[in-house]
Amino acid sequence: MAELHVELVAADRRVWSGKAGLVVARTSSGDIGVMPGHQPLLGVLETGSVTIRTTGESGEGTVVAAVHGGFISFSDDKLSLLAEIAELADEIDVERAERALERAKAEADDSAERRAAVRLRAVAGAH
Repeated sequence: MAELHVELVAADRRVWSGKAGLVVARTSSGDIGVMPGHQPLLGVLETGSVTIRTTGESGEGTVVAAVHGGFISFSDDKLSLLAEIAELADEIDVERAERALERAKAEADDSAERRAAVRLRAVAGAH
């Protein structure tokens, strides 16, 4: 089975690294799915969820992350997601994200509201 080598990196750390059969991310051109053999690409990541369908020694599964800005690059079956901020769904404190969403709505802060909503969607998408 063909695989991608995926690196999801935030400004401050490596968030996830491993093998995958499919990665779906939101770019400035819309949602994109990348599979082994995809044409080379370079794009701008938008705030949204990234879904990684894992393969390899640990078996098949799904990793979901909330990503806030950055870049996506693919060539030679190597996919790099370089994000300003990225959190795996299982790292997200749901209560804190819900409070942030309510606060952002009360303050009419659209970008903070979008970030909090993406974090909650990532958690929901992982379960």
